[in-house]
Amino acid sequence: MGRPDKPVDRTVPARAKLADFLRARKEAVGMTYEQMAKSTNGVPTLSTATLKRAASGTCVPSWVTVSDFIEATATEEELLIDSTLAARARGHELWVAARRATRAPYYVHKAPDPALASSESDFLRFLRHQHVWAGYPTPGEMQQSVEHPWDLPTSTTRRIIAGDIMPVSPQQATAFLKACHVVAPVDLEPWLAAAVRALSSNPSSKRDLRPWIKEHQDLIDYINGTKKGVDTSVVRLLTNELGVHQAENRSGLAA
Repeated sequence: MGRPDKPVDRTVPARAKLADFLRARKEAVGMTYEQMAKSTNGVPTLSTATLKRAASGTCVPSWVTVSDFIEATATEEELLIDSTLAARARGHELWVAARRATRAPYYVHKAPDPALASSESDFLRFLRHQHVWAGYPTPGEMQQSVEHPWDLPTSTTRRIIAGDIMPVSPQQATAFLKACHVVAPVDLEPWLAAAVRALSSNPSSKRDLRPWIKEHQDLIDYINGTKKGVDTSVVRLLTNELGVHQAENRSGLAA
C-alpha cells in the first residue's frame, strides 16, 4: 500500500470538491497512485506525481488528467457496461466549477442571459461572461475542443474575448459558444437570436445578416422537429455529453 494521502487542501471549496471526487474514485477501487499510473499505459502526463497533485486540492488539473484519472479508476459496474460516461460528466461539471472559482472575476456570479442583449456591445460582453463562466478556457483549448477547429482561429478568439470584434459568422459564434459549454440546440438558440438582434441594432454595419438569420431559423426548425419525437431535456443531456466527448478526443486542456 502507498502512503496515506495528505488532507485535501480546502482553501478553494470548488477545487476541494473536485479533489474529493477523484479521491473517492481511487478509494472505491482500492488502487494506489503507482498502480493507477501503470494502468494508463504509460501516458506521460499521468505520472504518480501528476495523479497525486490532481487529487490534492492545491490546483486545478487539466481536463485530460481528470478524464484519465476517471478511466484509471473505473469501477466494476462501469467496466460491466463499458462506460464511464456518467462519471466523466460529473467530473467535467466539477472541473469547470473549479476552474471558474480560480479564474473568474468576482463580478460574474452566474451564466449570462443572452435574452438581455440588445446591442453588439451587450452581445460581446455576454460572450466574455460566458467564457468566464466556462472556466476561462484559453483560445488554444477552445480551438481544440470544437468539431471544426478552423472555425475558431486562436487569434480571432483572443480578440472576441477581449471584446474587440464580433464573431465573423454564425458558425464562428456557435463554435465559440460550444467551446464555452453552450452545446445543446435549445441553449444555442437564444444566443443566435441575440446575435441577430445585436447586429440589426447597428444601422451603419455593412454585415450581411442573412446568414445569421438563416442559421437561427435552421436551429429553430431543428429544435421544433426534435420536439415532435424526443423530450428536449434528453436532447440537451445527450448533446452536452457529446460535447464532453469532443473535448476529450480533441484537446489536452491545460490547467
